[in-house]
Amino acid sequence: MNIHQYYPVDIVNGPGTRCTLFVSGCVHECHGCYNKSTWRVNSGVPFTIEMEERLIADLNDTRIPRQGLSLSGGDPLHPANLADVGRLVRRVQRECAGKDIWMWTGYRLEELTARQQQVIEGVNVLIDGKYVEALRDPALLWRGSSNQVIHQLR
Repeated sequence: MNIHQYYPVDIVNGPGTRCTLFVSGCVHECHGCYNKSTWRVNSGVPFTIEMEERLIADLNDTRIPRQGLSLSGGDPLHPANLADVGRLVRRVQRECAGKDIWMWTGYRLEELTARQQQVIEGVNVLIDGKYVEALRDPALLWRGSSNQVIHQLR
């Protein structure tokens, strides 16, 4: 898996102070997307074990308490990302007590494959649906367009 950006301290992509990871790869290619540079799976830089270790350490750092991890992109549920995102989600659940996981995807919850459903088993909140520029609403919390749905999974 490749990533485009990692923010060890973020207050924009979900509630509270968070760690946020933007992954590469998106098949949706939504018109008006603000993150087009993440569409290609081979763009960005490789997500290494060192990067994963840093993310886990940041989530557990008591000097700057984080509420959890936000996964965006690109699309964390892109087929090329499933193995790494799934492993990361399970590891955060296992090693980062009390941290929540938020994920943004262009796929709708009801159209997820069995493998994608396995990955989101550890996700607390899933924001689903493609960005639709005609439905853009800057007043929406955590979403870009009104068709996108916030699902409280756990």
